[in-house]
Amino acid sequence: MTNQALVVGSSGIVGSAVSRLLAKKGWSFAGLARRPSQESGVTPISADLLDPAALSSALADVSPTHLFLTTWARQASEAENIRVNALMIRNVLEAVRASGSVRHVALVTGLKHYLGPFEAYGKGTLPQTPFREEQGRLDVENFYYAQEDEVFAAAERDGFSWSVHRPHTVTGIAVGNAMNMATTLAVYASICRQTGRPFRFPGSEVQWNSLTDMTDAGQLARHLHWASTTPAAANQAFNIVNGDVFRWKWMWARIAEWFGIDAAPFDGQPAPLEQQMANDAEVWAKMAKQFGLAEADIGKLISPWHTDADLGRPIEVVTDMSKSRKLGFLDYQASDDAFFDVFTKLRASKLIP
Repeated sequence: MTNQALVVGSSGIVGSAVSRLLAKKGWSFAGLARRPSQESGVTPISADLLDPAALSSALADVSPTHLFLTTWARQASEAENIRVNALMIRNVLEAVRASGSVRHVALVTGLKHYLGPFEAYGKGTLPQTPFREEQGRLDVENFYYAQEDEVFAAAERDGFSWSVHRPHTVTGIAVGNAMNMATTLAVYASICRQTGRPFRFPGSEVQWNSLTDMTDAGQLARHLHWASTTPAAANQAFNIVNGDVFRWKWMWARIAEWFGIDAAPFDGQPAPLEQQMANDAEVWAKMAKQFGLAEADIGKLISPWHTDADLGRPIEVVTDMSKSRKLGFLDYQASDDAFFDVFTKLRASKLIP
């Protein structure tokens, strides 16, 4: 049977990377989002995942063999995160059920599987690093677990295989995305260069000095494709990172060098971006006018709260990739090059000066 995919969240960082990869590999696929992008080779479908009737109608003529679930919606509490995000997964799975065509469902979650949800992030008893897939769920409510349970239940009912993918912080491009470190840092560095403000690391001393890793969106897309087409990877959860490790004391200097500025000395005290950039909307609007940028609304580009959460963690975060390696996934991406690739594309798209 010809592979036909449905990418849910196709306009996001991960979904757009998956779409580009599938197009390159000659797959037939549709991209589902509330505001889907109009890209070559993609059949755009617009629907609200929380509206079952509208979703079923939008997907009535779609018969996917592979489903890539790459989206989520942040809510005010973890209880609401669980309710809303589980419901979105359930609605999609129910909407495509009628076709009877689904062979594999790939779900993207993340390292909050090991670190806990936003309300309990990095607190309590946590598994040792590097994180390994056999480490079980934390004894705390978590919307990632609720999403998994929806997929597991539907797989058992409908007979398709599944894979769960747990990236670390994802680097990539998607305007309006809620978790976007690379673009946030690019905007911050651009403002520092323009205003002469110091380019200060916003996070904790532990993150500054400890080893960490990241996940490029293209690397994650390749991993999703691999697991979805490799029988040995069926019905398993996988970590997915770039394959290198680094310390932020090194990466911060690398980013500063790319933007032609100096990295400010780190004094050991966090300087959250949410505070540093709280009054930057007007600064960015003026820069957008001066440099002819494509987006003058800084709120559509940055997510300082999420970058602060990642860089402010009080614990080391390193991820083990042995499980995927043993099964044949050998792709690698240097993390500094992943940042530079995003910065280059942002500049080419006139999103940063």
